[in-house]
Amino acid sequence: MKTRVRELRIAAGITQQQLADLVHVSARTIISIEKEQYSPSLMLAYRIAEIFGTTVEELCCLKENRILEDNRYEDLS
Repeated sequence: MKTRVRELRIAAGITQQQLADLVHVSARTIISIEKEQYSPSLMLAYRIAEIFGTTVEELCCLKENRILEDNRYEDLS
């Protein structure tokens, strides 16, 4: 899943480890989210969104990800 975690983290001037510590996960989890290899749980997405003063919808690019997923399903038809 595409997210804005990397973009927001860099803009805030914090490291992956610092963000991980703030939301109680490992740095590897943050790295995996940023590389689109792992989708955060709803609670983790909420915690990260709070850190950056944004919404889960914006953080996780939900509208964009829904469109991409819908297109994949259409391609299977």
